[in-house]
Amino acid sequence: MKVLHDDASFARPPAGTAVTIGAFDGVHRGHRAVIAAIGEVANAQGLQTAVVTFDRHPASVVRPESAPLLLTDLEQKLELLEDCEVDIVYVVHFDAERSQEPAAEFVTEVLSGRLDARLVCVGEDFHFGRHRSGNVALLRTMGAELGFDVIGHELIGLDTSATDAEPVSSTRIRRALADGDLAAANDMLGRPHEVRGVVGHGDARARELGFRTANVAIPETICLPSDGIYAGWYFTPDGVRHPTALSLGRRPTFYEFADTSLLEAHLMDFDGDLYDQPARVQFVEHLRDELKFDSVEALIAQMARDVERAASVLASL
Repeated sequence: MKVLHDDASFARPPAGTAVTIGAFDGVHRGHRAVIAAIGEVANAQGLQTAVVTFDRHPASVVRPESAPLLLTDLEQKLELLEDCEVDIVYVVHFDAERSQEPAAEFVTEVLSGRLDARLVCVGEDFHFGRHRSGNVALLRTMGAELGFDVIGHELIGLDTSATDAEPVSSTRIRRALADGDLAAANDMLGRPHEVRGVVGHGDARARELGFRTANVAIPETICLPSDGIYAGWYFTPDGVRHPTALSLGRRPTFYEFADTSLLEAHLMDFDGDLYDQPARVQFVEHLRDELKFDSVEALIAQMARDVERAASVLASL
């Protein structure tokens, strides 16, 4: 997969492209269905598949006060798109200047000029450009002039068929995570929800309780599930996957108030040094909500049960 940036010089794809455009946050099942559809057309017509996406969520520039938390950062998004066997990803640097670009200029410059689009596939409700003036109708008009066809696809449901009810979307996945419905979120993603961060130094309280944990600092822009205890996977920098019991919360047994939730990972088969190292954490199954215990002894007993249950869940996969 080639990753092209709009501030770099490169040759136009010699055979032309079948293109889809969007934020692709999460690269969920709906996104992958659309990419697979353009892949079929591209193969039939001898084109390359291209995804046009952004280096940040456009809402973070256009309406930062209400911009959504991200399901994936750019690095993970590119990895997931590569898994979709996309030929080209064109990464648009989205800033205030780009947000004011007329829709027609974007079509001429990027879709036709740089990617030599022969087919453009977007959602029927897709809007782009200054004041969201670009839409499927504009694309079809310009496509007739510039030599590309346009497909406006309907939203994709969980069975990957077109449906008007409960379509898969990044917004719906975020809502499921916030509501504590990890199973639904993972179903829509088609994989366990993953977050990435760096292991920091905590107050060593978990070690005192007999369960050594890695405290993973997650960027504030990333969407976490609701507070609770989870079975999950932890990937160390060498790529090895470790079965893990995850605690995400504010530790009410010890603290009356906490400003933010802390993600603690207890790796069941690892006891090495993880400080200051990058971490990938996947949430596989929600085990229970976060609770406040009457005593430290009661908490320790519950933690032991949580680890045992997490091990059982992961062993069955």
